[in-house]
Amino acid sequence: MTTTLWEYPSQHYDSKSGGVVGSTMQGDKAYTGATPSWVIWQLLTRYTRAGDIVLDPMAGSGTTIDVCRDLGREPIAFDLAPSRDDIGQADAREIPLDSGSVDFVFVDPPYSTHINYSDDPRCIGKLDAGETKGSTPGRGVDGPPEMMGQAYYEAMEEVISECHRVLKNHRYMGLYVSDSFRKKKGVKGGVFMPIGFELFSIMRDYFKPVDIIAVVRHNAKLKRGNWHKAAEQQNFFLRGFNYLLIMKKED
Repeated sequence: MTTTLWEYPSQHYDSKSGGVVGSTMQGDKAYTGATPSWVIWQLLTRYTRAGDIVLDPMAGSGTTIDVCRDLGREPIAFDLAPSRDDIGQADAREIPLDSGSVDFVFVDPPYSTHINYSDDPRCIGKLDAGETKGSTPGRGVDGPPEMMGQAYYEAMEEVISECHRVLKNHRYMGLYVSDSFRKKKGVKGGVFMPIGFELFSIMRDYFKPVDIIAVVRHNAKLKRGNWHKAAEQQNFFLRGFNYLLIMKKED
């Protein structure tokens, strides 16, 4: 991809179709919230070399692992609820690796509470990015006295800080995320959560911004006529793209 607008016809690429020996499926297509494997392929092709160590601290169904093996990179993967044997059990807020030990980091975090990733109470996917409880001033989009999604963004800052710690200097990371919207009783127009902008702001405290990519979403739900009808009638927008935030560590 040579522009900041990325679109691909499917969730996964077939590495054998181009004459390259590798997997025909990366991760698990049935895994809810799976990362498009071609997004990871694009990043690793541009920002890593053969033999580089690639970390995914929220590995899900293991898509990053499979892409790394296709490209000759060395994957390290963790998750609170590992889905396969080659994913270690760990919290992304406490990555069990030495500082400055990996060449690239890829993260596809929860986008608020839309998906139930695990029963683990520590799961960041249980933190509501649209919650407005509490009175501590800080980084929320509503500002004081109520801070929208305070716990979610505090948790994600811990993840971003850990990614910065384990990444080697002058190397890159990519974070794949979407904004979120939720209809809420008694709130006209629902609740919009600008997660992409909020996380970009946090990441700038740790990294040098390289670029922002808009990745077109091919979600089956976007093909449902009743969803589009509801969006028109209730005056809200369906999510049509994800952010891919690319950062460089420069200490």
